[in-house]
Amino acid sequence: MEAGVDASDEAWVRHSGGLTTGEVARRLGVAPTTVRSWDRRYGVGPATHTGGRHRRWTPEDLARLERMCALTGTGLPPAEAARMALEDCDAGTSPRGQAPAFVPRPVARARNRAATGLALGDARQECRGVARAALRLDAAGLDELLAGAIEQHGLVAAWTKVIMPTLQAVGRKWETSGERYVEVEHFLSWHVSGTLRRHAPQAPADRPGASTVLACAPAENHTLPLEVLAAALAERGLPIRVFGGSLPVESLVVAVRRTGPAAVGLWAQSRTTASRPLAQHVAAIEWGVRGARRKPLVLTLGPGWAGQTTPGLPDPPGLAEAVAAIESAVRG
Repeated sequence: MEAGVDASDEAWVRHSGGLTTGEVARRLGVAPTTVRSWDRRYGVGPATHTGGRHRRWTPEDLARLERMCALTGTGLPPAEAARMALEDCDAGTSPRGQAPAFVPRPVARARNRAATGLALGDARQECRGVARAALRLDAAGLDELLAGAIEQHGLVAAWTKVIMPTLQAVGRKWETSGERYVEVEHFLSWHVSGTLRRHAPQAPADRPGASTVLACAPAENHTLPLEVLAAALAERGLPIRVFGGSLPVESLVVAVRRTGPAAVGLWAQSRTTASRPLAQHVAAIEWGVRGARRKPLVLTLGPGWAGQTTPGLPDPPGLAEAVAAIESAVRG
């Protein structure tokens, strides 16, 4: 038996006759639809089934799928990975009547690369599943895993504990691999954006002086963090206006003057796009009747503002803190 494997797991599998497809998917960190698709397309399904169409996965079946996950995690196409996994497992089949080593759950290898090729450290089980789906360019599986993370943990926790660590791991991968895996980062970002839009409630109607303006700094095109912030604010019933990437200075000023927001969030991914004078200028904009004029609370969001903190301009370190600061400004 492999190191770190719980002996009770192996005994339970032998006693029960195997695992269901859903249980297999959870152990591997992939979507159940992905497991079924591999079965249909590549013939890596279980050798036996019970009760008609109810399939049960044996330790040998799990070993084959674990091998396929490892191969696709290196960038190998699923069809080729399945062929090699079938050949490898056939060559290493245990003698009849001898129980093979049980395949450990991915959590037992939390400190390695989890068969994805990405350095995920102590990331959650869902991170490894999302990373595998992204590396396979598995659109259906990725959407299912992202939706499941949001439904299980809530939007803010899913972003902080699952989505963001995976995005960061993919970014580190292509930065250190000679510009490889760029397509994986774009693919993952696109599906995260789509999932956020599908799961965020409709933005509530605007209330004078109670809305929030979210925009990237001029020349900044990284919009995904603003999208998740917008979704989290909408989830809390707060009116928002999102202007996306690279909003020119003049347009930002006009938008703030026209809408009179309670808060303005300015995102900058890099120091080259962050502008403290711009943030200060927006924070000084006033509106309202004489004697009761107001100014917006301006939040400098993102790593680009590091070292540019200014009194009166909050610099929340994470999504939860940004949501709390904006909600306080709007409701206060």
